[in-house]
Amino acid sequence: MSKKVGMISLGCPKNQIDAEIMLKKLVDADYLLVNETFDAEIVIVNTCGFIEDAKREAIDTILEMADLKEDGVIEKILVTGCLAQRYADEIFAEIPEVDGVIGLGANVDIVEICNSLYENDEPVSSFPEKEKLPLDGGRILTTPEYTAYLKIAEGCSNRCSYCAIPSIRGDFRSRPFDDVVDEAKMLCEKGVKELIIVAQDTTKYGEDLYGESRLPQLLDELNKIEGLAWIRLLYCYPERVTDELIDAIARNEKVCNYIDIPMQHVDSGVLKAMNRRGDKESLLALVNKLRAKIPDIVIRTTFITGFPGESDEAFTALSEFVNEAKLDRVGCFAYSREEGTPAYDFDNQIEPEIAAERAEAIMTQQYTIADNKLDDFMGKTLDVIVEGYDPYTDSYYGRTYMDAPEIDNSVILTSGYRIDDGDIVPVEIFDKNEYGLIGEAV
Repeated sequence: MSKKVGMISLGCPKNQIDAEIMLKKLVDADYLLVNETFDAEIVIVNTCGFIEDAKREAIDTILEMADLKEDGVIEKILVTGCLAQRYADEIFAEIPEVDGVIGLGANVDIVEICNSLYENDEPVSSFPEKEKLPLDGGRILTTPEYTAYLKIAEGCSNRCSYCAIPSIRGDFRSRPFDDVVDEAKMLCEKGVKELIIVAQDTTKYGEDLYGESRLPQLLDELNKIEGLAWIRLLYCYPERVTDELIDAIARNEKVCNYIDIPMQHVDSGVLKAMNRRGDKESLLALVNKLRAKIPDIVIRTTFITGFPGESDEAFTALSEFVNEAKLDRVGCFAYSREEGTPAYDFDNQIEPEIAAERAEAIMTQQYTIADNKLDDFMGKTLDVIVEGYDPYTDSYYGRTYMDAPEIDNSVILTSGYRIDDGDIVPVEIFDKNEYGLIGEAV
Protein backbone atom coordinates (compact mmCIF):
# COMPACT_ATOMS: atom_id res chain seq x y z
CA MET A 1 0.00 0.00 0.00
CA SER A 2 1.31 3.46 -0.88
CA LYS A 3 2.47 5.61 1.97
CA LYS A 4 0.67 8.84 2.81
CA VAL A 5 2.95 11.87 2.80
CA GLY A 6 2.40 15.42 4.00
CA MET A 7 4.55 18.46 3.32
CA ILE A 8 5.09 21.56 5.46
CA SER A 9 6.99 24.17 3.45
CA LEU A 10 8.30 27.22 5.28
CA GLY A 11 9.97 30.41 4.14
CA CYS A 12 10.07 32.08 0.76
CA PRO A 13 8.30 31.31 -2.53
CA LYS A 14 11.54 29.91 -3.94
CA ASN A 15 11.50 27.26 -1.22
CA GLN A 16 7.82 26.66 -1.95
CA ILE A 17 8.64 25.84 -5.58
CA ASP A 18 11.23 23.30 -4.40
CA ALA A 19 8.48 21.69 -2.33
CA GLU A 20 6.09 21.61 -5.29
CA ILE A 21 8.67 19.81 -7.45
CA MET A 22 9.24 17.23 -4.70
CA LEU A 23 5.51 16.67 -4.33
CA LYS A 24 5.16 15.95 -8.04
CA LYS A 25 7.96 13.38 -7.90
CA LEU A 26 6.28 11.67 -4.95
CA VAL A 27 2.86 11.58 -6.60
CA ASP A 28 4.37 10.14 -9.77
CA ALA A 29 5.86 7.40 -7.59
CA ASP A 30 2.38 6.56 -6.17
CA TYR A 31 2.77 8.27 -2.83
CA LEU A 32 -0.54 9.63 -1.54
CA LEU A 33 -0.55 13.33 -0.66
CA VAL A 34 -2.55 14.49 2.35
CA ASN A 35 -3.35 18.03 3.37
CA GLU A 36 -3.20 17.51 7.14
CA THR A 37 -0.08 16.28 8.88
CA PHE A 38 -2.07 14.12 11.30
CA ASP A 39 -3.33 12.12 8.29
CA ALA A 40 0.22 11.45 7.07
CA GLU A 41 2.61 8.60 7.66
CA ILE A 42 5.63 10.58 6.45
CA VAL A 43 5.91 14.33 7.07
CA ILE A 44 8.47 16.34 5.12
CA VAL A 45 9.41 19.65 6.72
CA ASN A 46 10.91 21.89 4.02
CA THR A 47 12.68 24.48 6.14
CA CYS A 48 13.93 28.02 5.87
CA GLY A 49 17.16 28.97 7.62
CA PHE A 50 17.80 32.50 6.41
CA ILE A 51 17.44 34.52 9.63
CA GLU A 52 16.91 33.80 13.31
CA ASP A 53 13.10 34.06 13.24
CA ALA A 54 12.92 31.63 10.30
CA LYS A 55 15.20 29.16 12.06
CA ARG A 56 13.09 29.34 15.19
CA GLU A 57 9.91 28.71 13.20
CA ALA A 58 11.50 25.72 11.49
CA ILE A 59 12.72 24.19 14.74
CA ASP A 60 9.34 24.70 16.40
CA THR A 61 7.65 23.00 13.45
CA ILE A 62 10.01 20.01 13.60
CA LEU A 63 9.39 19.72 17.35
CA GLU A 64 5.62 19.72 16.73
CA MET A 65 6.09 16.83 14.30
CA ALA A 66 8.27 15.06 16.87
CA ASP A 67 5.39 15.25 19.34
CA LEU A 68 3.04 13.72 16.76
CA LYS A 69 5.51 10.92 16.17
CA GLU A 70 5.84 10.30 19.92
CA ASP A 71 2.04 10.04 20.10
CA GLY A 72 1.97 7.52 17.27
CA VAL A 73 0.16 9.84 14.87
CA ILE A 74 2.91 9.89 12.21
CA GLU A 75 5.68 7.42 11.47
CA LYS A 76 8.56 9.29 9.89
CA ILE A 77 9.96 12.85 9.84
CA LEU A 78 12.18 14.05 7.00
CA VAL A 79 13.79 17.50 7.10
CA THR A 80 14.99 19.31 3.98
CA GLY A 81 15.47 22.90 2.84
CA CYS A 82 17.85 25.63 3.98
CA LEU A 83 17.96 24.77 7.69
CA ALA A 84 18.74 21.16 6.84
CA GLN A 85 21.51 22.23 4.47
CA ARG A 86 22.99 24.49 7.12
CA TYR A 87 22.49 22.66 10.43
CA ALA A 88 22.11 18.94 9.73
CA ASP A 89 24.32 17.76 12.61
CA GLU A 90 22.54 20.00 15.09
CA ILE A 91 19.11 18.77 13.97
CA PHE A 92 20.11 15.12 14.42
CA ALA A 93 21.70 15.85 17.80
CA GLU A 94 18.91 17.96 19.26
CA ILE A 95 15.83 16.25 17.79
CA PRO A 96 16.42 12.47 17.76
CA GLU A 97 12.87 11.83 16.55
CA VAL A 98 13.94 13.03 13.09
CA ASP A 99 14.42 10.11 10.70
CA GLY A 100 16.25 11.95 7.97
CA VAL A 101 17.96 15.24 7.14
CA ILE A 102 18.85 15.93 3.53
CA GLY A 103 20.49 18.78 1.65
CA LEU A 104 19.01 20.79 -1.18
CA GLY A 105 20.81 18.74 -3.82
CA ALA A 106 19.08 15.61 -2.52
CA ASN A 107 15.62 16.94 -3.41
CA VAL A 108 16.02 15.32 -6.82
CA ASP A 109 16.15 11.92 -5.06
CA ILE A 110 13.18 12.54 -2.77
CA VAL A 111 11.36 9.35 -3.81
CA GLU A 112 14.32 7.09 -3.14
CA ILE A 113 14.99 8.87 0.14
CA CYS A 114 11.40 8.45 1.33
CA ASN A 115 11.58 4.77 0.36
CA SER A 116 14.79 4.38 2.36
CA LEU A 117 13.17 5.69 5.55
CA TYR A 118 11.67 2.22 6.03
CA GLU A 119 14.64 0.13 4.91
CA ASN A 120 16.71 0.32 8.11
CA ASP A 121 16.79 1.91 11.53
CA GLU A 122 19.63 4.31 10.80
CA PRO A 123 18.79 7.99 10.17
CA VAL A 124 18.92 9.00 6.51
CA SER A 125 21.47 11.64 5.53
CA SER A 126 22.18 12.80 1.99
CA PHE A 127 24.13 15.90 0.98
CA PRO A 128 25.13 15.87 -2.70
CA GLU A 129 26.28 19.03 -4.45
CA LYS A 130 23.84 21.94 -4.13
CA GLU A 131 23.91 22.25 -7.92
CA LYS A 132 21.87 19.04 -8.15
CA LEU A 133 18.85 20.98 -6.90
CA PRO A 134 16.40 20.89 -9.83
CA LEU A 135 15.72 24.22 -11.51
CA ASP A 136 12.70 22.86 -13.31
CA GLY A 137 10.37 19.88 -13.40
CA GLY A 138 6.73 19.08 -12.91
CA ARG A 139 5.04 20.73 -9.95
CA ILE A 140 1.96 20.29 -7.82
CA LEU A 141 0.92 23.85 -7.09
CA THR A 142 0.40 24.72 -3.44
CA THR A 143 -0.82 28.19 -4.40
CA PRO A 144 -4.38 28.85 -5.56
CA GLU A 145 -4.85 27.49 -9.08
CA TYR A 146 -4.94 30.98 -10.61
CA THR A 147 -1.57 32.13 -9.15
CA ALA A 148 1.88 30.55 -9.44
CA TYR A 149 5.46 31.48 -8.69
CA LEU A 150 7.95 31.13 -11.54
CA LYS A 151 11.55 30.61 -10.44
CA ILE A 152 13.96 31.81 -13.12
CA ALA A 153 17.25 31.24 -11.30
CA GLU A 154 18.74 29.62 -8.22
CA GLY A 155 21.49 30.65 -5.79
CA CYS A 156 23.19 34.01 -5.43
CA SER A 157 26.58 35.53 -6.22
CA ASN A 158 26.03 39.01 -4.77
CA ARG A 159 27.77 38.14 -1.48
CA CYS A 160 26.00 40.62 0.78
CA SER A 161 27.94 40.46 4.03
CA TYR A 162 24.89 39.67 6.20
CA CYS A 163 23.52 36.88 4.00
CA ALA A 164 24.06 33.12 4.27
CA ILE A 165 22.23 32.26 1.04
CA PRO A 166 25.36 31.77 -1.15
CA SER A 167 26.78 29.27 1.34
CA ILE A 168 23.41 27.49 1.58
CA ARG A 169 22.25 27.50 -2.04
CA GLY A 170 25.42 28.12 -4.01
CA ASP A 171 26.28 30.57 -6.76
CA PHE A 172 23.73 32.16 -9.06
CA ARG A 173 22.63 29.99 -11.99
CA SER A 174 19.91 30.92 -14.44
CA ARG A 175 17.43 28.61 -16.08
CA PRO A 176 17.56 28.52 -19.88
CA PHE A 177 15.26 31.10 -21.46
CA ASP A 178 13.13 28.61 -23.38
CA ASP A 179 12.66 26.39 -20.31
CA VAL A 180 11.25 29.31 -18.35
CA VAL A 181 8.87 30.30 -21.15
CA ASP A 182 7.73 26.70 -21.68
CA GLU A 183 6.93 26.29 -17.98
CA ALA A 184 5.03 29.59 -17.96
CA LYS A 185 2.93 28.44 -20.92
CA MET A 186 2.24 25.11 -19.24
CA LEU A 187 1.11 26.81 -16.04
CA CYS A 188 -1.21 29.15 -17.93
CA GLU A 189 -2.71 26.24 -19.88
CA LYS A 190 -3.69 24.83 -16.48
CA GLY A 191 -5.51 28.01 -15.49
CA VAL A 192 -2.84 30.25 -13.96
CA LYS A 193 -3.64 33.93 -14.51
CA GLU A 194 -0.91 35.51 -12.39
CA LEU A 195 2.76 34.62 -12.63
CA ILE A 196 5.08 35.92 -9.93
CA ILE A 197 8.71 35.92 -11.05
CA VAL A 198 11.20 35.00 -8.33
CA ALA A 199 14.91 34.32 -7.86
CA GLN A 200 17.46 35.49 -5.33
CA ASP A 201 18.11 38.34 -7.79
CA THR A 202 15.69 38.39 -10.73
CA THR A 203 17.50 41.31 -12.40
CA LYS A 204 20.63 39.18 -12.80
CA TYR A 205 18.72 36.60 -14.82
CA GLY A 206 20.64 35.38 -17.85
CA GLU A 207 23.99 37.00 -17.14
CA ASP A 208 25.68 33.66 -16.46
CA LEU A 209 24.22 32.01 -19.58
CA TYR A 210 24.03 34.82 -22.10
CA GLY A 211 26.48 37.45 -20.86
CA GLU A 212 23.71 39.98 -20.20
CA SER A 213 20.44 40.26 -18.34
CA ARG A 214 17.59 38.69 -20.27
CA LEU A 215 14.84 39.79 -17.87
CA PRO A 216 13.46 42.50 -20.22
CA GLN A 217 13.28 40.01 -23.11
CA LEU A 218 11.69 37.45 -20.79
CA LEU A 219 8.95 39.92 -19.89
CA ASP A 220 8.34 40.57 -23.59
CA GLU A 221 7.93 36.85 -24.24
CA LEU A 222 5.75 36.12 -21.21
CA ASN A 223 3.50 39.02 -22.19
CA LYS A 224 2.50 37.06 -25.31
CA ILE A 225 1.09 34.06 -23.41
CA GLU A 226 -2.62 33.54 -23.94
CA GLY A 227 -4.73 33.45 -20.79
CA LEU A 228 -2.12 35.17 -18.65
CA ALA A 229 -3.34 38.40 -17.07
CA TRP A 230 -0.70 39.55 -14.57
CA ILE A 231 3.08 39.22 -14.38
CA ARG A 232 4.64 40.38 -11.13
CA LEU A 233 8.34 41.06 -10.42
CA LEU A 234 9.95 40.31 -7.05
CA TYR A 235 13.55 40.53 -5.77
CA CYS A 236 15.01 43.15 -8.13
CA TYR A 237 18.50 44.35 -7.19
CA PRO A 238 18.54 48.21 -7.20
CA GLU A 239 21.66 48.69 -9.32
CA ARG A 240 20.32 46.32 -11.97
CA VAL A 241 16.98 48.06 -12.47
CA THR A 242 18.05 49.48 -15.83
CA ASP A 243 16.28 51.76 -18.27
CA GLU A 244 15.78 48.70 -20.48
CA LEU A 245 13.97 46.87 -17.68
CA ILE A 246 11.85 49.90 -16.79
CA ASP A 247 10.86 50.27 -20.45
CA ALA A 248 9.92 46.57 -20.59
CA ILE A 249 7.63 46.98 -17.58
CA ALA A 250 6.08 50.06 -19.14
CA ARG A 251 5.41 48.59 -22.60
CA ASN A 252 4.06 45.17 -21.60
CA GLU A 253 0.45 45.50 -20.53
CA LYS A 254 0.40 42.21 -18.62
CA VAL A 255 3.38 43.19 -16.47
CA CYS A 256 1.98 44.74 -13.31
CA ASN A 257 3.18 48.24 -12.57
CA TYR A 258 4.71 46.80 -9.42
CA ILE A 259 8.33 46.16 -8.55
CA ASP A 260 9.97 44.75 -5.45
CA ILE A 261 13.44 46.26 -4.88
CA PRO A 262 15.07 45.22 -1.59
CA MET A 263 17.17 48.31 -0.81
CA GLN A 264 18.22 47.18 2.71
CA HIS A 265 19.52 50.64 3.68
CA VAL A 266 20.31 54.06 2.23
CA ASP A 267 23.40 55.18 4.16
CA SER A 268 26.48 54.73 1.95
CA GLY A 269 28.66 53.55 4.83
CA VAL A 270 26.16 50.92 5.93
CA LEU A 271 25.60 49.78 2.35
CA LYS A 272 29.33 49.48 1.76
CA ALA A 273 29.67 47.37 4.92
CA MET A 274 26.81 45.22 3.59
CA ASN A 275 28.84 44.78 0.37
CA ARG A 276 26.12 46.60 -1.52
CA ARG A 277 26.37 49.70 -3.67
CA GLY A 278 24.44 52.93 -3.80
CA ASP A 279 23.43 55.63 -1.38
CA LYS A 280 20.45 57.76 -0.46
CA GLU A 281 20.78 59.96 -3.54
CA SER A 282 21.08 57.11 -6.07
CA LEU A 283 18.18 55.21 -4.56
CA LEU A 284 15.99 58.29 -4.54
CA ALA A 285 16.95 58.92 -8.17
CA LEU A 286 15.85 55.37 -9.04
CA VAL A 287 12.51 55.89 -7.30
CA ASN A 288 11.95 59.16 -9.16
CA LYS A 289 12.92 57.61 -12.50
CA LEU A 290 10.47 54.74 -12.02
CA ARG A 291 7.66 57.13 -11.15
CA ALA A 292 8.48 59.42 -14.06
CA LYS A 293 8.36 56.60 -16.61
CA ILE A 294 5.52 54.62 -14.99
CA PRO A 295 3.36 57.10 -13.03
CA ASP A 296 1.19 54.52 -11.27
CA ILE A 297 4.03 52.14 -10.36
CA VAL A 298 3.97 50.59 -6.91
CA ILE A 299 7.42 50.21 -5.35
CA ARG A 300 8.00 47.71 -2.58
CA THR A 301 11.21 47.42 -0.56
CA THR A 302 12.75 46.01 2.60
CA PHE A 303 15.17 47.63 5.01
CA ILE A 304 17.48 46.28 7.73
CA THR A 305 18.05 48.27 10.91
CA GLY A 306 20.74 47.65 13.47
CA PHE A 307 23.39 46.45 11.03
CA PRO A 308 26.86 46.57 12.66
CA GLY A 309 28.12 50.14 12.70
CA GLU A 310 24.73 51.74 11.96
CA SER A 311 25.17 55.07 13.69
CA ASP A 312 22.41 57.38 14.85
CA GLU A 313 23.17 59.51 11.80
CA ALA A 314 22.86 56.51 9.46
CA PHE A 315 19.53 55.56 10.96
CA THR A 316 18.35 59.17 10.68
CA ALA A 317 19.24 59.10 6.97
CA LEU A 318 17.11 55.99 6.56
CA SER A 319 14.22 57.59 8.40
CA GLU A 320 14.48 60.72 6.26
CA PHE A 321 14.53 58.62 3.10
CA VAL A 322 11.34 56.81 4.13
CA ASN A 323 9.58 60.15 4.63
CA GLU A 324 10.94 61.61 1.41
CA ALA A 325 10.52 58.66 -0.95
CA LYS A 326 7.09 57.70 0.37
CA LEU A 327 7.34 54.18 -0.97
CA ASP A 328 4.14 52.20 -1.39
CA ARG A 329 5.11 49.03 0.43
CA VAL A 330 7.87 48.69 3.06
CA GLY A 331 9.02 45.90 5.31
CA CYS A 332 11.67 46.68 7.93
CA PHE A 333 13.52 44.05 9.91
CA ALA A 334 16.05 44.11 12.71
CA TYR A 335 19.46 42.75 11.68
CA SER A 336 19.88 39.03 12.30
CA ARG A 337 23.46 38.03 13.14
CA GLU A 338 24.10 34.87 11.14
CA GLU A 339 26.97 32.44 11.70
CA GLY A 340 29.23 31.99 8.71
CA THR A 341 28.60 35.43 7.25
CA PRO A 342 31.27 38.16 7.18
CA ALA A 343 29.07 40.54 9.17
CA TYR A 344 28.91 38.08 12.06
CA ASP A 345 32.45 39.03 13.01
CA PHE A 346 32.14 42.77 12.40
CA ASP A 347 32.95 45.20 15.16
CA ASN A 348 30.35 47.65 16.43
CA GLN A 349 27.51 45.14 16.72
CA ILE A 350 24.27 46.89 17.63
CA GLU A 351 22.23 45.73 20.60
CA PRO A 352 19.25 43.66 19.35
CA GLU A 353 16.87 45.81 21.39
CA ILE A 354 18.08 48.96 19.61
CA ALA A 355 17.83 47.28 16.20
CA ALA A 356 14.26 46.22 16.98
CA GLU A 357 13.31 49.69 18.23
CA ARG A 358 14.64 51.24 15.03
CA ALA A 359 12.74 48.77 12.86
CA GLU A 360 9.53 49.52 14.74
CA ALA A 361 10.12 53.25 14.31
CA ILE A 362 10.48 52.86 10.52
CA MET A 363 7.32 50.77 10.32
CA THR A 364 5.42 53.35 12.36
CA GLN A 365 6.47 56.02 9.86
CA GLN A 366 5.51 53.82 6.94
CA TYR A 367 2.09 53.02 8.39
CA THR A 368 1.14 56.69 8.20
CA ILE A 369 2.53 57.02 4.68
CA ALA A 370 0.73 53.91 3.45
CA ASP A 371 -2.54 54.92 5.10
CA ASN A 372 -2.41 58.35 3.45
CA LYS A 373 -1.73 56.74 0.07
CA LEU A 374 -4.95 54.75 0.33
CA ASP A 375 -6.89 58.02 0.21
CA ASP A 376 -5.74 58.51 -3.38
CA PHE A 377 -7.89 55.58 -4.51
CA MET A 378 -11.23 56.73 -3.14
CA GLY A 379 -13.74 56.81 -6.00
CA LYS A 380 -11.41 55.02 -8.42
CA THR A 381 -12.09 51.69 -10.12
CA LEU A 382 -9.39 49.03 -9.85
CA ASP A 383 -9.14 45.50 -11.21
CA VAL A 384 -9.13 42.97 -8.38
CA ILE A 385 -8.24 39.28 -8.53
CA VAL A 386 -10.74 37.65 -6.18
CA GLU A 387 -9.34 35.10 -3.75
CA GLY A 388 -12.31 34.06 -1.66
CA TYR A 389 -15.72 34.70 -0.12
CA ASP A 390 -16.53 35.35 3.53
CA PRO A 391 -20.09 34.17 4.26
CA TYR A 392 -20.16 35.90 7.64
CA THR A 393 -19.82 39.35 6.08
CA ASP A 394 -21.29 38.42 2.68
CA SER A 395 -18.23 39.90 1.02
CA TYR A 396 -15.34 38.82 -1.17
CA TYR A 397 -11.66 39.55 -0.76
CA GLY A 398 -8.80 39.84 -3.22
CA ARG A 399 -5.82 41.85 -4.45
CA THR A 400 -5.08 44.61 -6.94
CA TYR A 401 -2.01 44.87 -9.17
CA MET A 402 -0.45 46.73 -6.22
CA ASP A 403 -0.47 43.70 -3.95
CA ALA A 404 1.59 40.52 -3.97
CA PRO A 405 0.01 37.56 -2.17
CA GLU A 406 0.60 37.19 1.56
CA ILE A 407 2.90 40.22 1.90
CA ASP A 408 0.84 43.20 0.76
CA ASN A 409 -2.63 44.65 1.22
CA SER A 410 -6.01 43.19 0.36
CA VAL A 411 -9.33 44.48 -0.94
CA ILE A 412 -12.71 43.70 0.60
CA LEU A 413 -15.55 43.94 -1.90
CA THR A 414 -19.26 43.37 -2.10
CA SER A 415 -21.00 42.24 -5.26
CA GLY A 416 -24.49 41.92 -6.64
CA TYR A 417 -23.41 38.91 -8.69
CA ARG A 418 -21.48 35.73 -8.00
CA ILE A 419 -17.71 35.85 -8.38
CA ASP A 420 -15.49 32.78 -8.58
CA ASP A 421 -12.03 32.56 -7.06
CA GLY A 422 -9.49 33.76 -9.61
CA ASP A 423 -11.90 36.06 -11.44
CA ILE A 424 -10.51 39.52 -12.12
CA VAL A 425 -13.29 42.08 -11.69
CA PRO A 426 -13.49 45.89 -11.69
CA VAL A 427 -14.11 47.29 -8.21
CA GLU A 428 -15.09 50.84 -7.32
CA ILE A 429 -13.27 51.89 -4.14
CA PHE A 430 -15.21 53.84 -1.52
CA ASP A 431 -13.45 53.18 1.82
CA LYS A 432 -10.36 51.77 3.52
CA ASN A 433 -9.31 49.90 6.64
CA GLU A 434 -6.00 48.98 8.24
CA TYR A 435 -5.54 46.09 5.79
CA GLY A 436 -6.30 47.91 2.55
CA LEU A 437 -9.19 49.09 0.40
CA ILE A 438 -12.95 48.49 0.47
CA GLY A 439 -15.13 48.61 -2.60
CA GLU A 440 -17.98 47.24 -4.68
CA ALA A 441 -17.80 45.18 -7.87
CA VAL A 442 -19.19 47.06 -10.87
